[in-house]
Amino acid sequence: MQITNRVAIVTGAASGIGRATAVALARAGAAGVALADVDEPGLGTTAIAVKEAGANPLPLRTDVGDAASLEQLFRETRAQLGDFSILHNNAGLPTGEPVWPEQSAASIGALVDVNLKGVILGTRLALEPMRAAGGGVIVNTASIAGHTVLPPEAAYCATKAGVEMFTRCCKPLVESHGVRVCCVCPGVVDTPMIRPDADGDVLAHVRPIFDALTPLQPEQLAAAVIGLIEDDDCAGRVQDVPNEGRA
Repeated sequence: MQITNRVAIVTGAASGIGRATAVALARAGAAGVALADVDEPGLGTTAIAVKEAGANPLPLRTDVGDAASLEQLFRETRAQLGDFSILHNNAGLPTGEPVWPEQSAASIGALVDVNLKGVILGTRLALEPMRAAGGGVIVNTASIAGHTVLPPEAAYCATKAGVEMFTRCCKPLVESHGVRVCCVCPGVVDTPMIRPDADGDVLAHVRPIFDALTPLQPEQLAAAVIGLIEDDDCAGRVQDVPNEGRA
């Protein structure tokens, strides 16, 4: 699909991969980009970057784990930007501390709601508007963690494995709804998600992996997302974007 003059929606757009993808979509010619996140100050910063890149931004505070909030996102996007044909289900949470199995029930519930439920709900709610507008493309953000054994990240890995399988199961939607669904699976990406401390250091349990590999930059993932959107032969694809080992 050509991105020029299209309307796109990006969740988790306040920083990291979401911000980079929103800006990349604007640079690729998108007419408007709806920006969804719970981080309103971050959304404001992304909106400025999207506008500077040439697209009309629409920042909307959105909880992707809540169906009503997602419905409002899609409704407001159509009302203010017009029909949308691109959705990047990108919002996600890290494991944080403590890790599995000491991880709290609340933390596990939040991971499932945002990382998996948000992707499934977002896709379901976008399908009819996309079909009515002539079809579209949905790209989900999974992770190489979805097919890698990382015991401290057990719950996180499970959510990302779920996103992969969900994406594969959505392949027939290209025939029934005119909507291609794919997902990108990054390795370790240098984003605020893994740098929660005020001093900018990475999560302690991630540090050994971070030190052994060259971390990906958000812009590399944005380029992969753009490639999936533009590849009309791509449906149900699960695309890895791995790290390189440090010399």
